Amino acid sequence: MKTINMNRREMMKYSLAGVASFGMVSGCQKQSRKSSSRSSGFKIGICDWTLGKRCDPSSLELAGRLGFDGVQVDFGGGGDSLPLFDGGLQKAFLAESQKQGVAIGSLAMGELNAVAYKSDSRAEMWVVEGIEVCKNLGCRVLLLACFGNGDLKNDSQGINTVVERLRKTTPQAEKAGVTLGIESWLSAEEHREILKRVGSPAVKVYYDVANSHKMGYDIYQEICELGDSICEFHAKDYDGLYGRGSINFVGVRAAMDAIGYRGWIHMEGTQMPLGLEQSCRYDLTYLRGQFPKS
Repeated sequence: MKTINMNRREMMKYSLAGVASFGMVSGCQKQSRKSSSRSSGFKIGICDWTLGKRCDPSSLELAGRLGFDGVQVDFGGGGDSLPLFDGGLQKAFLAESQKQGVAIGSLAMGELNAVAYKSDSRAEMWVVEGIEVCKNLGCRVLLLACFGNGDLKNDSQGINTVVERLRKTTPQAEKAGVTLGIESWLSAEEHREILKRVGSPAVKVYYDVANSHKMGYDIYQEICELGDSICEFHAKDYDGLYGRGSINFVGVRAAMDAIGYRGWIHMEGTQMPLGLEQSCRYDLTYLRGQFPKS
């Protein structure tokens, strides 16, 4: 089977880039999360849709076999309800998680890309119900996808509706200890404005390094600027296997250090030049080198 190894020149390239990135983000040290311990490490999960097992409990077995700490589970799609609202399916996920020793890292509502939170009453209802599902599954983060039909870029009315709906929902989220993470094409500044208007610690940014890089944002500085307004991260690279594409993960780690982030990083949208399992193993091995458990 074909394998790819990073040569010494490539390792030096990313090490030097990481040093440069660290110098660029070091000015935001004062924004560090006071509660974070530098001795604690990262948990690396994978999105169930990346494994081709959206809202499928068998994603936990595959993730465990590949070496991941957990899975980000999607609610699934279709109709006026979502599959993960079913109590029986929730129990199946919990049972499989315990059996495999693989955590349910967080939940994602990807169907909001089709049924937009900014414009569809079903989506508003789903988010409220999704908070309860998070409680049932022991998760503290619910990703709200804002792409496709739910895109907020250059949509002031859509943003106004999202802010209004979040304001009504956050009391329940706060009580449940659940964070609603907005993932979108917006910049750090645009995200901060939404968070300011909502005015609740239960709403944060779900930061995807590849999406923001694709938009032309300085992702290393954005991470620094957002600080503890980031609830979780997606690791992704549109241009290749990790460490070989356009995302400087050494620089991402430096930015995370600058804000004191330690927590879940979920791999999404992996390129698959070696096939699914081998590509995921390669990327996980690379990420473990940059984001160790301890």
